[in-house]
Amino acid sequence: MNRAGPIFPRKSALAIRIARHLSLDRDEEAALDLLEGAPQKLTPGEPLLTAGEPAVSLFVVQQGWLHLSNRLPDGTRQILRFHYPGDLIGTSSIPWHHAGATLTAVSDCIVTPVRKGDLGRLFARHGRIGGFLYAMAAAEAVAMGDRLTSVGRTDALHRLATLLLDIRARLRSTAGGVVDTIELPLTQTDIGDALGLTKVHVNRTFREMEKRGMIARAGKRVTLLDDAALIAFTGFVDRYASIATDWLPDEAGLR
Repeated sequence: MNRAGPIFPRKSALAIRIARHLSLDRDEEAALDLLEGAPQKLTPGEPLLTAGEPAVSLFVVQQGWLHLSNRLPDGTRQILRFHYPGDLIGTSSIPWHHAGATLTAVSDCIVTPVRKGDLGRLFARHGRIGGFLYAMAAAEAVAMGDRLTSVGRTDALHRLATLLLDIRARLRSTAGGVVDTIELPLTQTDIGDALGLTKVHVNRTFREMEKRGMIARAGKRVTLLDDAALIAFTGFVDRYASIATDWLPDEAGLR
């Protein structure tokens, strides 16, 4: 893992994501500015954390995509989720002093570390931010349950359509600016390991979606052509667009 120069805006992608839901005051903004360490660069396929190794930090994704995975005894891999700019990752290590799963870069990435102790102090001093991060994690856990249901109980066409809708919804909530086209850095093997499908089956399913007029592809760009039809077909629910914050006190009420 190499240090990266100042090649992204100093405003953290996590702070930008939180500010879409909460009106932050100056103290909260300053606390978030001080939370993260020096940026680190990852190349595609490079692990950030490996399951079982000591883990003292979480990370904020500033640029690029990563995935979280487990390796099975037979050597096969199950990808549990994908991560995008604005995500706070490595949370599977919070209950322990070691990583609970493996984090690997999918594309060229920049991440910034957040030491667990510093995160704990942020929660103590700025409970509103801590409450929102808890709500954000809860929403993502529900979304993971939705995807687990899709993988366990639906066919390949439903699984892939659901994954594409989920990726787009996540990108809208984290990076912003995504409308109907996704630039996918994933290989078909990555997608297969996320959906429990072979590479050949993934390729066949993409072609079937094109044939049915669900998507259009140009290289790595995938365009979802009919939102209403895809949502009706899959039963997809966007868990990320709106996270309730009305239960959180204002910051002044916490002091």
